[in-house]
Amino acid sequence: MSQTPTAGQLRNRLVDAILGERAVPSDVERALRTVPRDAFLPGIELENAYTDQAVTIKDNPGKPLPLSCASVPSVVAMMLDQLGTRPGDKVLEVGAGTGYNAALLAELVGGGNVTTVDIDSDVALHARTTLNAAGHESVTVIERNGLLGVHENAPYDRIIATVGVWDIPATWWEQLVDGGRLVLPLRWRGQTRSVALTRHGNKLVSNSMELCGFVPIIGQNGERTASLNAADTIRLHYDQDQDQNIDTAALADTLLAEKPAGSFLSAQRIGGEESFDGVWLRATAGDDRVCRLEVTPEAVEQALIHRPAAPGRSPVLVEDGSLAYLTVTREGVDPDRPFRLGAAAYGPRGEELAHDLIAHIDAWGAARLAVPQMTVTPSATGTAPGHVINKPESRITLTY
Repeated sequence: MSQTPTAGQLRNRLVDAILGERAVPSDVERALRTVPRDAFLPGIELENAYTDQAVTIKDNPGKPLPLSCASVPSVVAMMLDQLGTRPGDKVLEVGAGTGYNAALLAELVGGGNVTTVDIDSDVALHARTTLNAAGHESVTVIERNGLLGVHENAPYDRIIATVGVWDIPATWWEQLVDGGRLVLPLRWRGQTRSVALTRHGNKLVSNSMELCGFVPIIGQNGERTASLNAADTIRLHYDQDQDQNIDTAALADTLLAEKPAGSFLSAQRIGGEESFDGVWLRATAGDDRVCRLEVTPEAVEQALIHRPAAPGRSPVLVEDGSLAYLTVTREGVDPDRPFRLGAAAYGPRGEELAHDLIAHIDAWGAARLAVPQMTVTPSATGTAPGHVINKPESRITLTY
C-alpha cells in the first residue's frame, strides 16, 4: 500500500517541478523548500496546497480571500528570481496576500527587514496570523493603500508588487534607494508583464521581463473596458490615453454590420506549443493603437466574428471605428510549424490596420526571443526621447 506523501515531500516535489521548467537561484530554491505553503492556505487539502496553481482560500464561510492571495508558485519563484535579494536587504511587498511570499522574503533577507502592506483589512489580518503561526513574527504587516508605500520603514533596497500595477506611483520612487530594484506585474496596452527595474537616478531600467497575469491593484483607474455588442460578449480593453483615437460606438456598428474587410496572412508560422505573445509586446514598442480584444466562448460558438488567436486576450490595432486583430490559421505546409499567424480586419481602415499588424508579426518573427529594454521616468521630469507611453505618474519607453 502506497503511503500518503508528507508536506515536505510534496513541497520538494513541487520545487523539483519548477526547477524542471526554469532555473532558480539557490537561495530562492532553499526558501521554497523551507517555507510550508500549506501553513498559509487554511482549509485547503494538503496536495492542493502544493500544485502549481493559484488557490482560493476561505477564512470565513462564504467570504473567500481574493484569488491573487495565493499566487502560482512558479510565478512566485520567477519574481523572486527577478528581485535578486541579498541578505540584509530591506524589502517592501505591496499585496500581503496569504503571507506566504513575505515568509519567503523573510527567509531570503531576514524577517526584520520585510514589510508587507495590503489595503484589505481581512487580507492583512490573515497574513499577520499565518506569519505569526509560521514563526515570522518579525515581518511587519500594515493595512494601508499599497500605492502609498510604507514611508516609515523606507528607504528600501527592493520593492515587489504582487498585484497588477498600471502606473508606477511617485511614492515608490521616493522609497526605493538609488541602485535598488523594483519588480512588479506592469500593465500596459492590455497585457501584463512581470518587469524587474533597477533605479538609476531618475530612471528605472529593466533587467528582465516575463509574461504573467495578476488582478489589478485597487486605486488605479487608467484602464477602460467597452462592450462592442449588445450581449456583451465582445469587449475592448484599452488605456485612458487611447480614448481620443477609439470610437467604441462606431466599432460596435462595424462589427454589427458583419462585413469584415478581410483576412490576411503573415509569413510567420508557429508550432503547437510555441508562444506568440511576443507579437503583442513588439507592437507596443512603437504603436499606440494596440489594445486587447476579449471574445467570450459564447461569441466564439456563435461565430459572431472571425476567431481571434486567443479569444480571451488577443492583441488588436484600433483606430476610430476600424480594427484588426491577431489570428492563427492551421495549415499543412510545415509539420513542425503547422499554424500561420495573420490578421482579421473590420471597418473602413481595417485592411490598412491588418497590414500594420502583419508588419509587427514579421518584426517579431525576425527575432522571436528578443525582449525589449524598458526605461521608465517620472512624469514630473518632462519629456522622454523616442516613442513614449504616457501615464499620469510615469513615462515608459521600449527599445529593441
